[in-house]
Amino acid sequence: MLERKGADALPLASLNHVSMVCRSVERSLHFYHKVLGFTPIRRPGSFDFDGAWLFNYGIGIHLLQSEDPESMPKKAEINPKDNHISFQCESMALVEKKLKEMEIDYIQQRVEEGGVYVDQLFFHDPDGFMIEICNCDNLPVIPLVVGEPVRLCKRVSLMKQQQQQQQQQQSAQFLTPAAVHVSEDPHNIPCA
Repeated sequence: MLERKGADALPLASLNHVSMVCRSVERSLHFYHKVLGFTPIRRPGSFDFDGAWLFNYGIGIHLLQSEDPESMPKKAEINPKDNHISFQCESMALVEKKLKEMEIDYIQQRVEEGGVYVDQLFFHDPDGFMIEICNCDNLPVIPLVVGEPVRLCKRVSLMKQQQQQQQQQQSAQFLTPAAVHVSEDPHNIPCA
């Protein structure tokens, strides 16, 4: 069993950005802006290398121009078990429709856990980095640490919060009453 986060853990607040090396910053900038909805933002002018910064959904994407773009590996197969970043969406059907309109190849998967279903779409960015779009907030976040509170995202609607609480209450039949309790995030940190 895992222990609670100890005093030795780093005092972190949140994930700030993901950095990616690109064959073409311009091509990747277009993809992250037009396909995923990230907004280009100012990056420090003191950098002596090409790149671009984008921001949305509470996270930054930092694109770095490869010094040797031709030596970067090319990925053709879409493998959900590859390294990836995942984005929550409101409508899987709308995302799938948009991917088809943009002629972006993707694969679908469905995960079932205790009667709760999570739909996933996987596709690549221009450099072969895996992107996942899902409705993952269908699954309750249940920590493995006894007594650690379950954190609910502020952006989840009241109905979804009630559904999750009902699911957790049903799951609680298998846990001791003191093992898991639900609480709002005391720091009011929005989910990415």
